[in-house]
Amino acid sequence: MEKGNEKVMSLVQLPQKAIKDVQFKLKELENGYKSWLAKQPLPVEAAIVTATTAINGAAIGAFLGVMTQDLTSSLPTPPPQSSLNPDAVAPFQQVQAVAGGPLVQARNFAVITGVNAGISCVMKRLRGKEDLQSSVVAAFGSGAAFSLVSGMGGANPAVNAFTSGLLFAIFQGCSFKVSEMWQSTQRPTADDVYYARTRGMLDKLGLQNYTKNFKRGLLTDSTLPLLTDSALRDVRIPPGPRLLILDHIQRDPELKKSR
Repeated sequence: MEKGNEKVMSLVQLPQKAIKDVQFKLKELENGYKSWLAKQPLPVEAAIVTATTAINGAAIGAFLGVMTQDLTSSLPTPPPQSSLNPDAVAPFQQVQAVAGGPLVQARNFAVITGVNAGISCVMKRLRGKEDLQSSVVAAFGSGAAFSLVSGMGGANPAVNAFTSGLLFAIFQGCSFKVSEMWQSTQRPTADDVYYARTRGMLDKLGLQNYTKNFKRGLLTDSTLPLLTDSALRDVRIPPGPRLLILDHIQRDPELKKSR
């Protein structure tokens, strides 16, 4: 019976270990790249960040353009007699600019993401931090650039660029504040002190997602030596993770002494 449990646990641990190893390697590469980039002069860093982000944005935009190509083919076109009237043509141009095909969407996303990332990079280097002001300025610049490049400006490109930038800035500012509020709710609470050892155990086993299950069942650090399969099942922890947790507790000499 014990050999069977050991086989099950080893089968569960193998893919988790492989995933953690890959994640660790990717994190190392990411940190190395960020460290190298931070040592470059500001114009070089801004150019690289803008270019790489724009390429990613273009890929996303092209994909969305392909997915919505059938929809964009049915968009209205201006009547022939309106070709001499800029005010009549402008609404059709604006619709096409926002909901065009793959190339149009690739261009739009490349401009929006690239300009936003480039300005954010410059603001962060100059001000030494990422905050609401930097986020709003970057959003304004990306909105204005999008308006000018996409042809949404119509008869008054400058006014429309300012309006688009302002709308982008307002939206980004609201998103930033909402994100700040959400992050504040994720900060450690006073009762987290009762789950310190539990979190350490779950992190070591790669099961940190089940911390909330322990809290939901009030399974604090003091209950670890008393845990049973039934107790873990009651807080909706699957069989594989249950086996790993119970095996860890059984092998932990300090927890065994507390029984």
